[in-house]
Amino acid sequence: MKVLFAASECAPFVKTGGLADVIGAVPKALSALGVDVRVMLPGYPEMAAIMKGGKTVRKIKNLHGGSARLVAKKAEGLNLLLLDAPHLFDRAGNIYLGPDGKDWKDNHLRFGGFSQIAAEVARDGIKGWQPDIVHAHDWQASLIPAYLKTKPNSAPPCVLTIHNIAFQGLCEPSALPKLGLPKKLFAPDGLEYWGKVNFLKAGIVYSDRITTVSPTYANELSLPEFGMGMDGILQTRRDVLSGILNGIDLDVWNPETDPDLAANYSARTLSKKKKNRAAVEKRFGLKHNPDAPLFCVVSRLTEQKGLDLLLDVLPGLVDRGARLALLGSGDKSLEAGFIAATRGYTGSVGAVIGYDESLSHLLQGGSDAILIPSRFEPCGLTQLYGLRYGTIPLVSRTGGLADTVIDANEAALADNCATGVQFSPIHAAGLYHAIARTCDLYAQPKVWAGMQRRAMRQQIGWDRSAQTYLDLYKSLGT
Repeated sequence: MKVLFAASECAPFVKTGGLADVIGAVPKALSALGVDVRVMLPGYPEMAAIMKGGKTVRKIKNLHGGSARLVAKKAEGLNLLLLDAPHLFDRAGNIYLGPDGKDWKDNHLRFGGFSQIAAEVARDGIKGWQPDIVHAHDWQASLIPAYLKTKPNSAPPCVLTIHNIAFQGLCEPSALPKLGLPKKLFAPDGLEYWGKVNFLKAGIVYSDRITTVSPTYANELSLPEFGMGMDGILQTRRDVLSGILNGIDLDVWNPETDPDLAANYSARTLSKKKKNRAAVEKRFGLKHNPDAPLFCVVSRLTEQKGLDLLLDVLPGLVDRGARLALLGSGDKSLEAGFIAATRGYTGSVGAVIGYDESLSHLLQGGSDAILIPSRFEPCGLTQLYGLRYGTIPLVSRTGGLADTVIDANEAALADNCATGVQFSPIHAAGLYHAIARTCDLYAQPKVWAGMQRRAMRQQIGWDRSAQTYLDLYKSLGT
């Protein structure tokens, strides 16, 4: 079976969030099952060296104001197809945002053009390779099924995966002719959304199957409080919507071999974790306190992630003797709040504003617990990294967080199956109660170590999910 993946980012080449980790890992897991996967990505500056050494397999005379080409190259175990269109993608900084921190004004043309070429590859193939399935990811690739539906007799089936429904891709309907899409698609049962063209809605309407990244999130998306305006259309497509839980790359995230740790360890050598905690304490300027947990946060700083709630309960966290090490960036008011907290709670709160992949590994290896108080979370990966590293996840009961962490309630502790702490409803009082519970659990060394070992034994790789994707592809008749 041949599958074309189309996405806007992919680790380790370019990453702004969990989407990149998924695109970097799932094709490898599918390849192990005998699937021939090609991953199509925009040709960002980070891909310049790869494109230079690749083979041109398709030339495009004009794609929204300039020539382009499709470059094939194998790198990092992936068969890549890179859309080399410098006028669209050769831009420094964030791949979605301009210097002013706002979306590039031509994002609809950038990713509309990307989707258009992906659809052409799906229909025509390249150099003898013809996909049986197209797998589009998030709004940046969501016009692919719309392009395919304009010539349905030559189109392979299309699967859309929604990684985060909060990002949808909007533009004015006047852009449709330039995008090469017929105006008849601009209708309530098409890609029209409150007078705008909605890329993600196009994917939802025209894909043959829709998946998202956890079973609970799939159920939540049909509810107004989680659907971000798409709940109605998703209710009409409920029969083709399913949730397939994300996994992680067990080679990249492995405490026994991770080069970014101060000391490697396993479930049998948890005592070595202390060396990593000492390294985190030094890096973040935190005092040592063996009697209370060191919490960490590795996240975008947004209200979606519930980090305003964390600011509200910091006094209680510090009063319990716990410490916090935070790595992230995002909302400027939240950044300022945590920077202020490092001054107000010197030695108890440390923050690094920005993102550092190596430091994120050290935080997982050196912290006792990781805080993820998200108001909604399609799947989440940081809690999976926490499980893998014996860093107990404290999570809100939503989306994939609810699907992957077993709460340390009385019954779960009695049955020796608890792997973390959940809380609901999602407000400051609930978060503080969960922090207090975590501190109480940490004060019981045998209970805590048992949770760590169970967490580290959880099956959180891609094997099962990759098989589920393959079964889905087969159900489409290929």
